[in-house]
Amino acid sequence: MDKQTMIDRLNEDLAGEFGAIIQYLTYAAKATGPYRPQLAQFFLEEVTDEQLHAQYLANKIVALGGEPTTMPRAVPAANTNKEMLEAVLAAEQRAMSDYTQRAKDAEAYGDKGLAVQLEDMVRDESGHSEETARMLRDWPL
Repeated sequence: MDKQTMIDRLNEDLAGEFGAIIQYLTYAAKATGPYRPQLAQFFLEEVTDEQLHAQYLANKIVALGGEPTTMPRAVPAANTNKEMLEAVLAAEQRAMSDYTQRAKDAEAYGDKGLAVQLEDMVRDESGHSEETARMLRDWPL
């Protein structure tokens, strides 16, 4: 694992965090129906964690000598509350998978601090994923 590859992969993750921030903000605005207040609050509360992840990644990219991306990953279209929650669940599961791999990449690169931080981010994304899955578990058709 060389430095440029590590930077490139961290930039992919940063794009994912930017996309998640946009996703949560947009979905909070689009939530409708009797659960709108709770869904909007849920979506907005997730923004803070994603911002912290994005800031860490941007700082690490710069520390490695790279340039942080400013382009977000695309946000999937969702028209209903259920579609929004399903899209969030898919994004959180992808983030868990990406950060699990990135922690292995950081170990291979020899940056233990980065590996530990990425494992902490896996924990955060796992919590988001579990909460979203619980919300969808008994969602009406």
